[in-house]
Amino acid sequence: MAEGPATPDGTETVPCTLRELLRYFLRLGTFGFGGPIALAGYMQRDLVERRRWIARTDYLEGLALAQLAPGPLAAQLAIYLGWVRARVLGATLVAAAFILPSFLMVLGLSALYLRFGGLPFMQGAFYGVGAAVIAVIARSAVKLVRITLSRDWLLWGLFVVNGAVTAWTESEIVWVFLLSGCAALLVRAPPRLGKGTAGLSLAPWAWLVSGLTGPAAGATLLHVGLYFAEAGAFVFGSGLAIVPFLHGGVVDRFHWLTDRQFLDAVAVAMITPGPVVITVAFIGYLVAGPLGAAVAAVGVFVPCYLFVVIPAPYYRRFAGNRSIKAFVDGVTAAATGAIAGAAFVLARRALVDVPTVAIFALTVLVVTALKRVPEPVVIVAAGLVGLVLKGVAAP
Repeated sequence: MAEGPATPDGTETVPCTLRELLRYFLRLGTFGFGGPIALAGYMQRDLVERRRWIARTDYLEGLALAQLAPGPLAAQLAIYLGWVRARVLGATLVAAAFILPSFLMVLGLSALYLRFGGLPFMQGAFYGVGAAVIAVIARSAVKLVRITLSRDWLLWGLFVVNGAVTAWTESEIVWVFLLSGCAALLVRAPPRLGKGTAGLSLAPWAWLVSGLTGPAAGATLLHVGLYFAEAGAFVFGSGLAIVPFLHGGVVDRFHWLTDRQFLDAVAVAMITPGPVVITVAFIGYLVAGPLGAAVAAVGVFVPCYLFVVIPAPYYRRFAGNRSIKAFVDGVTAAATGAIAGAAFVLARRALVDVPTVAIFALTVLVVTALKRVPEPVVIVAAGLVGLVLKGVAAP
């Protein structure tokens, strides 16, 4: 079908089948590198401007809803666009098509890490990758600061408070996020007064739940599912906003992973396409094997799916509400501060000597000056540098 010029408001669309839409999101989930902001940009370019399968107004409303609700922005935007074209069935199938490719890649990388993680060549690769990941997280925090804070003194204050709290406590505190949203709400749009499984046996399939410490108990699987569901339900902002939240629970609270292993998990998410929060699958695998990975992924994505599908039919009625926008601005500023604080916390573990500091500085230079170089390429290159350095240093 020939495509004519798009209308100025983007309301004229070209029909597409559900199969075509699913094929697109399967490809985006397989080759879509660059993080949530880049993925959202790809959707706008491909679905709104080029193919005109989605109206511009629907895209912008979906983007606003993804920013409003907790959870991974890119995945929620994809789910909403699937809902626009085919309601609940479309949202469900698009979610699966977008998430499944990166989940399978992480599953494979997890198995390799578990098998070879103790060998020198794997340690050398992640020696360099860890420093590069810190640089990418720091750059993402800077980009979010420019986009979300501008010159707003209130948002800057919330950013500084949450950054300091995260750096001091080395964890993300949910109630501080919520208080940040409430503070922005009270200042910008004050309310008007005067108007109205512990016994589960998995012995026959022990390999399915075997992680770093051997087969996991049923109670551990339950904790994995509940914890990552909590992460998906309460973490606002970009995909990297989940990093400080996960660090506080995975490393400090449950002691499932060490700082080094957690940083490796973030690195795996960086070098694979699709949503960054797929790092939870890697963590779940190390804790409780393939089944743990599946439970973690389902746990973190189900809340964001429900936060889109349930309010979608009613969303347009309150999308422009001043109070809701104020609350979202406050929470987003808090999430940006938490990302900056998490970068500081992780940097203290990853930048341990002159070579790692050099890799960090070089990565910052590359991702800042050479913006066209994909982040996964930079991270893989850092891994090769680390491998060479460790190889040279080895006796």
